[in-house]
Amino acid sequence: LLTAARAESSDAQVRGAVALVRGRLTLGDGPVADAREALLLAAELLAPYDPDGAREARLCAMAAAWDMGDADAYLAALGTPRAAGATGAPAGGTDALAEEYRAAMSVVMSGRLGAASPGLRDVVAHGAGADEPSRLLRAGVAALLVGDFAAASRVNARALAAARARGTEIHVPQALEYLAYAELRAGRHARARAHAEEGLRTAGRTGQRNIAAQHHAILALVASVEGEDEAVAAHAAAAARTAGRHGLAQASTLAQWALARLDLSRGRAPEAAARLGPVVRPGPRRGHFAVRMLAVPCFVEAACLAGEDEGAARERVAEFAEWAAQGADPQAPAQLARCHALLAGPADGDALYAAALARHEEAGGDFENARTQLLYGKWLRRRRRPGEARGRLRDALVSFERCGARAWAEQARAELRATGEAWSTGAPGGLSRLTPQQLRIAHCVAEGATNREVARRLSLSPRTVDHHLRNVFALLGVRSRVELSRLVARSERLTAHDEA
Repeated sequence: LLTAARAESSDAQVRGAVALVRGRLTLGDGPVADAREALLLAAELLAPYDPDGAREARLCAMAAAWDMGDADAYLAALGTPRAAGATGAPAGGTDALAEEYRAAMSVVMSGRLGAASPGLRDVVAHGAGADEPSRLLRAGVAALLVGDFAAASRVNARALAAARARGTEIHVPQALEYLAYAELRAGRHARARAHAEEGLRTAGRTGQRNIAAQHHAILALVASVEGEDEAVAAHAAAAARTAGRHGLAQASTLAQWALARLDLSRGRAPEAAARLGPVVRPGPRRGHFAVRMLAVPCFVEAACLAGEDEGAARERVAEFAEWAAQGADPQAPAQLARCHALLAGPADGDALYAAALARHEEAGGDFENARTQLLYGKWLRRRRRPGEARGRLRDALVSFERCGARAWAEQARAELRATGEAWSTGAPGGLSRLTPQQLRIAHCVAEGATNREVARRLSLSPRTVDHHLRNVFALLGVRSRVELSRLVARSERLTAHDEA
């Protein structure tokens, strides 16, 4: 249809409309650098005839440059936004809201996130009540940039509802992507998984492989918390395949971060440091400019535990301190104190770890708090203070178990054993032996699902489900699906009784 439209008219407005549609399609499934060029051409052709279409083309070109991880390309696509009204409020209409977003993003991309915060918060406030999915999605991006994850979840959930109500299925995968990412950043890993799994399915249905790659990257990060080695590797590889072909720097960076976090959870610090070194360095062909700072605490931990690259770690911490001061992430102040503790001498460790834990109390979030407790416990044990170490390690273990971080919990148990204390979970029915993925498969099978139905529900291959199910049978000592169903039902009854 696009080819026919282009062939039948030499009119600039028609050619601009064709370029806009083609650019949008390529943005969802194709090289994003090509999408950006098509969208910039659309903006140029449409400007004299269709200002709204030209503006939308620029906004989509900005999104393409963001996916590329190219700050200069983003600024070129952004152009020169018109100033907001004197009060900072929109002058009225769609125009003003879009211009307000562009104005705020021009400040963000100049490296002044703190200065951009008021403008971004205005975008959230003025866009949160909209009923048009693309406006809501921009407000959701603004909320993510200022670290307001509650607002990001709320606005992106509204964008999802609006897309479904309007029947614009094309917007659903992106709304689910932003929603999953907001939940991930807030530490709500189970919710992030649910939204990303649904997003992966809808991206496949609507032919948007680029957004599917983002969902794979998010699922890899979730699995890296839960210690699911196979799932991390599979999702990271899927994200990397599309990212390599289509130039998706953000998906590629998130996938590498997930693999490194899995390495850390398994005690493979040198491997994690090697993965993250290139990701956290500034400059072209490095990590994505909006993601690399998030991975710095993992890099510093890996470099310090591996006993190498301390100079690079100190450089990244200095940069991370500037970024944390801009308020983009509630966890950053606690993570910064933890980084300083890892790099400090013996005399300063106690005070810095205590400062990090106090910051965690303010920010909330089990997973990051538990990681600091674990590192503090290790530090205390190595200084022959086992009594103090046990308290920190017990707290870490309980928090890891509460948020389903199985591999990290195993680290905490090993450290506890090294202090002379054993710890057992005693969960009912023997289901505590299963990984989170195995547990989900066991519950699906207990509900009567076939292996193919389980595979569709969990976005896995039937072969992977079969492999996990054989391991479940071996771990639990059952020989049939009926026995497994009885064991799961008994476990649920015991859990309900304990809670009552």
